[in-house]
Amino acid sequence: MTDRRALGAHGEELAARFLQAAGIEIVSRNWRCRYGELDLIVRDAQFTAFVEVKTRSGLGFGIPAEAVTFTKQQRIRRLALLWLAEQDGPWRHIRFDVVSVLLTHGHEPVIDHLKAVF
Repeated sequence: MTDRRALGAHGEELAARFLQAAGIEIVSRNWRCRYGELDLIVRDAQFTAFVEVKTRSGLGFGIPAEAVTFTKQQRIRRLALLWLAEQDGPWRHIRFDVVSVLLTHGHEPVIDHLKAVF
């Protein structure tokens, strides 16, 4: 496993714990199909959310959430439709979230949950 993959996996684990601590149910982690992967699918009392987790070890390339480009957003939306087609509905409220995880040496992780950002 590369350092980048390990960083991403660690960030996803921290994000999942963070969301669970906030009372949000993790429905699925790393859901995959031939077209790609959804990091986290979560549910609270009102929403099912598709969560993209972005982790960085510094701010040299900006905050982690900035890495969720328009192209990435479009891919996540298409994957969400595929996931929803496999599930039993009805679906009342869907949203797309980003969890930004910043891991800097010698500091506590900084985790931001950005709701309904695209």
